Amino acid sequence: MRVEDLMTSKVFTVEQHDLIDRVFFLIHYERIRHLPVVEKGKVIGIVSDRDLYKALGPKSNSNAIEAATGTGTTELHVVPKKVQHIMHRGVITVNPETFASEAASKMAENKIGALPVVDKDNKLVGIISATDILRVFSKIEKASEDREKRIAAGSGHK
Repeated sequence: MRVEDLMTSKVFTVEQHDLIDRVFFLIHYERIRHLPVVEKGKVIGIVSDRDLYKALGPKSNSNAIEAATGTGTTELHVVPKKVQHIMHRGVITVNPETFASEAASKMAENKIGALPVVDKDNKLVGIISATDILRVFSKIEKASEDREKRIAAGSGHK
């Protein structure tokens, strides 16, 4: 199985000069955990939800201030910090033809949750996450378990 079979092609991205409030919005409202940082379509870094939370600091930190809006709701005001200050550079990438097992190994060895997928010109074409790989692993393992149950029950292959 190849990365192209598992990757997400519709990737939300940010640029290094974007403010981190854009990262906050995408992570919370699009429910994603990793955002490739691109410049002219090429991957130059990555930002994760953990990077964002580290930048925001604890609730008592002045980087993030919750204020009542008068309507009974709460707003989060983020200090105008740029993505370039919280992103990871030298990001590990894979290409669409990479075997999924190799991508999984890279993630495990480097303790990272996602890999941007790039073409030969380093242009972003997708992203593959640990969740994508776990989803396929669970389907494969479930099929294997079902097969074992059928064999144990004496019904053989179907």
